[in-house]
Amino acid sequence: MEGRSGAAIGLGGPSGRGVSSGAALGSWRPAGWGWGWARRLLWPLETVGALAAVGAARVASWSWAMAAAPLRVCIVGSGNWGSAVAKIIGNNVKKHQKFAPMVKMWVFEETVNGRKLTDIINNDHENVKYLPGHKLPENVIAVPSLSDAVGDADLLVFVIPHQFIHRICDEITGRVPKKALGITLIKGIDEGPEGLKLISDIIREKMGIDISVLMGANIANEVAAGKFCETTIGSKVMENGLLFKELLQTPNFRITVVADADTVELCGALKNIVAVGAGFCDGLGCGDNTKAAVIRLGLMEMIAFAKIFCKGQVSTATFLESCGVADLITTCYGGRNRRIAEAFVKTGKTIEELEKDMLNGQKLQGPQTSAEVYRILKQKGLLDKFPLFTAVYQICYEGRPVQEMLSCLQSHPEHI
Repeated sequence: MEGRSGAAIGLGGPSGRGVSSGAALGSWRPAGWGWGWARRLLWPLETVGALAAVGAARVASWSWAMAAAPLRVCIVGSGNWGSAVAKIIGNNVKKHQKFAPMVKMWVFEETVNGRKLTDIINNDHENVKYLPGHKLPENVIAVPSLSDAVGDADLLVFVIPHQFIHRICDEITGRVPKKALGITLIKGIDEGPEGLKLISDIIREKMGIDISVLMGANIANEVAAGKFCETTIGSKVMENGLLFKELLQTPNFRITVVADADTVELCGALKNIVAVGAGFCDGLGCGDNTKAAVIRLGLMEMIAFAKIFCKGQVSTATFLESCGVADLITTCYGGRNRRIAEAFVKTGKTIEELEKDMLNGQKLQGPQTSAEVYRILKQKGLLDKFPLFTAVYQICYEGRPVQEMLSCLQSHPEHI
């Protein structure tokens, strides 16, 4: 089947050939067979006209069934970014007959000011805890049961903190239709026996569905406010990537689809480590020149890491997409990882204390990703090749003085 729209249906016959359009269905027959084969197979029908009438009826019934089964969307997650994406999807599905008009959003149930968060979202149409001040479309329905939310979904949008992905996949494996497709907006990585394990790999292996990825320079509050931005979808099956582009793109949320999915995903994870380094620079008052050096050297480490650990070919051009340098810049200037890292320097509090104090229940990705990257690099004996990634981890978790960020930059392999 080419696409999911019904515009190009792979309807195979005895010859193994398909049909390129719905208009051709009424006249289709296997090449070289003529109509005799059909009369022999359907011997009770006395005339070719009767056969054509039956065929037309079957096509009409089949076409009706396709039209009556729009794709159902479920968003797995409802934090700051998940709610912003829900606003986009909720509005978009109302404009396309291809998608079901109701969007389910799994919400981890919490009590906010004496009310259940799902009740607030479903009645007031606002996620007052994680995306206050932005109304959600009324067709976005908050569902507290994860299995109920995903049970009949055709399209799954994963947008949860990466440390929860194993538990979530274990809970819904076997409950999601095998024909479902997924896209992950999760920015993080995991470790496997061979080192790097991508979040998309975990979902793909546990659930047996195809997974695309979406990463880009997308600060959630700005996206929810409708401010212009770009993003990148990486998909190993281009048809699926284009389907998710149709689901998510708006005039102010412009999407490029590329095949280099693993690199797209790695960019989304690794840039958070660099943003922590940028925050350290801000906390130390190093200035914009030093911060620019952190961004450049961080980008070089991102590229080197991808080339070592990605299984497929890595295209340097992917780093020039929104998922690469654009996301790196915006995160190093406007993201939560930068903000927490700056506070880490100025307050002397731990990362865990600052996360609790400043993020209102949201999770920080940069320090944890640095820990996972550190263990992967240590296993391969490569710590000295990635001094920025290594320093961020050691400052966050091993008590290394934050002032040593500067010496790590001064002696970086890029300068030798």
